[in-house]
Amino acid sequence: MSEQWRAQFDAEVSFANGGGLRTEGFRLDLPGRKISDADLAALLVRHLGLLMVAEVRISNVTIIQEPHKGGRGVAGAAPGGRRLVELSHVIHDGLVTLPGWPAPRVSEWLTREASRANYAPGTEFQVGRIDMIANTGTYLDTPAHRFPDGADLTGVPLDRLADLPGIVVRVPPGARALDRLMLAPYDVAGRAVLLHTGWAAHFGTPRYGAPEAPHLTGEAARALAEAGAALVGIDSINIDDMSPAANGERPAHTALLAAGIPIVEHLTGLDALPPDGFRFTAAPPRVAGMGTFPVRAFAVVDA
Repeated sequence: MSEQWRAQFDAEVSFANGGGLRTEGFRLDLPGRKISDADLAALLVRHLGLLMVAEVRISNVTIIQEPHKGGRGVAGAAPGGRRLVELSHVIHDGLVTLPGWPAPRVSEWLTREASRANYAPGTEFQVGRIDMIANTGTYLDTPAHRFPDGADLTGVPLDRLADLPGIVVRVPPGARALDRLMLAPYDVAGRAVLLHTGWAAHFGTPRYGAPEAPHLTGEAARALAEAGAALVGIDSINIDDMSPAANGERPAHTALLAAGIPIVEHLTGLDALPPDGFRFTAAPPRVAGMGTFPVRAFAVVDA
């Protein structure tokens, strides 16, 4: 990978219609190693989508060699191109997704050696077999997962699962409950809202199921439903609080699935996405009577 640079700086922004804002230690992706204060000010305005800016005063600039985190001012792919970003965990024999739940068993139903008896010389095939519960790896929850009369995998329309405009909500390190205020700055209508908590780093370890795993509050889930989110995903063990204090309640699942909003849990790789400007897909097979199933979740990021 080529060298990537970011700027850390303080800024004071004043607006033509009055008021202002101030940032300290703000970081932005840079197109190169050097940048003027004027260009950095323009990059900040573009990144935040600020309107009617009268003046930006930049100070205390430090240039840092650090991987890009995504932003409106720096493209995530080569000009004229696009990149695909993998957002799902690998399913393998013995994978532990939810501690205490059965792991998948991957085997062969027909081996290459056994198949040779059925075909012409030099022709052979392998047919695999997998025995697993639906909640394995990165998976999608449909309304039928929560409600007996809800739409199952065959009933959720493709426009809720594929080629959705996406946004990433970056959750501050150490934050546990993702509340309504944290979502307030985002326009979520018709979008796949992906909650980037960083908890995917613990996937496959005992810590993944720890009580402090990040989750979405019921109030925040209701706000997403009211605002018209198309899909909600998270890179944590559950979109709901799984700690003993939650008493088994699942308000986020209840609010979202009641509104017909699919949920994708156990995402990974969200750090590779820009804040927006990408398309998200997480489509399962059409299995009648199933409310949950693994998906190949991915994003398409255009330059």
